[in-house]
Amino acid sequence: MNRIKAAIVIGISCIILTIAIIVQLNTVKSSNSVVGVQFNDSELRDEVLRAKEKYDNTTRELDSAEKELAKVRESATANNSELEQTEDQIKLNNNLLGLTKLEGQGVEVTLKDDPNATPETVGVFEDISNHIVHYFDVMYIVNELKNAGAEAISVNGQRIVNTTSITCVGNVIKVNDEKVGSPFVIKAIGFPEMLASSLTKGGGYLQYINGYIVTDIKKLDKVEIPKYTGAFQSKYMKTVQ
Repeated sequence: MNRIKAAIVIGISCIILTIAIIVQLNTVKSSNSVVGVQFNDSELRDEVLRAKEKYDNTTRELDSAEKELAKVRESATANNSELEQTEDQIKLNNNLLGLTKLEGQGVEVTLKDDPNATPETVGVFEDISNHIVHYFDVMYIVNELKNAGAEAISVNGQRIVNTTSITCVGNVIKVNDEKVGSPFVIKAIGFPEMLASSLTKGGGYLQYINGYIVTDIKKLDKVEIPKYTGAFQSKYMKTVQ
């Protein structure tokens, strides 16, 4: 019993450490996008490299803390069926929240701008922007995959979670507030046949845009989905006692 209590104390300490590192990670990440105009090209490049190095180091610290926390939880729940069930539920919740890297069978969908679209080839009566991938194209595909039972989704390495936004800022598409560009590689874990058929069925969105942009879909035995690297924040939610 004392061993379990000690492990729980250590686990709580690891959680606090993890939260602290996440806060630091997001602070570093935010500082990367705010650089003073007083830097010349050389100073700006050096500043970006230093910020990236600090960001990478903080990321490694976070990964190490998360692994240590997982070990502590496994040690604390060993040989206790009730606690093992709790640990399994924690792992499942982390998977659903996007806090863990996952792999499994699924599909990979690629969307990219039509390289052959020019004012000459398109013609004066058609908008050439129809041949460019827009944020709503990505959104439609992601939503189709969710409706087809996808258990985890990423777009160009950005994990899709319940707080993810896919937006257009000028000529740039942002996912989780990170810039992404064509080609857009959308990966999803789930039953491949179901996921693929939801996109390729007659009248489906993929069939609709296939005449304008370049599309490709593959059914794969192994799809890797990265974990979400942002931080979850809430301002209005309260736990009901």
